Amino acid sequence: MTLSKQQVLEWLLRCAEVFTRERDVLTQLDTEIGDGDHGLNMSRGFNKVVEKLPAVADQDIGTILKNTGMTLLSSVGGASGPLFGTFFIRAAQAANAKQSLDLAELQQVIQEGVAGVAMRGKAEPGDKTLCDVWWPVLESLGQSVQQQRGLPQALQQAAVRAEQAALATIPMQARKGRASYLGERSIGHQDPGATSVMLMMKTLAAVAEKAG
Repeated sequence: MTLSKQQVLEWLLRCAEVFTRERDVLTQLDTEIGDGDHGLNMSRGFNKVVEKLPAVADQDIGTILKNTGMTLLSSVGGASGPLFGTFFIRAAQAANAKQSLDLAELQQVIQEGVAGVAMRGKAEPGDKTLCDVWWPVLESLGQSVQQQRGLPQALQQAAVRAEQAALATIPMQARKGRASYLGERSIGHQDPGATSVMLMMKTLAAVAEKAG
């Protein structure tokens, strides 16, 4: 089974709905260790993405992802715009000219995106960043590729890992971004960016399961 272009579009549409619904939760998380604008930024950014989707809906997946990244980059404030924008722009390179993605291709797309984010944010494991969710997601997808799991099952497992990884940011001390200024006071709070990655993965898994 593959992830179709139509499912990629549905994923982005649903992400906008999820970030609108979870805006206050993300804002509360960010108020505790950041600027308090993460929820608003993610909601606004993905709603802008949805506004621009009709113009690229008939293009390939790479073009759709690149358009998403450029939109997030230009419409989201704080660190979220550059980080999430970079993810989609870099991911787009691995999806160039593709109308669908099998599991190995999807893993490669996400891997490219995560590499871009890690480079841009100079993130390392345990820094309490969104990469602390992306890396376990990649590991999970890699295992599923090796074990030749079906795409819906692989994404369900990756979503579970994403949830575990987001919770695992709570005891970490932030070493990057605004939260790092708090030092030890950043311990005991879930990272908002990591939580947004978890929401994106759970949404992608739900889209794949519906089709599966």
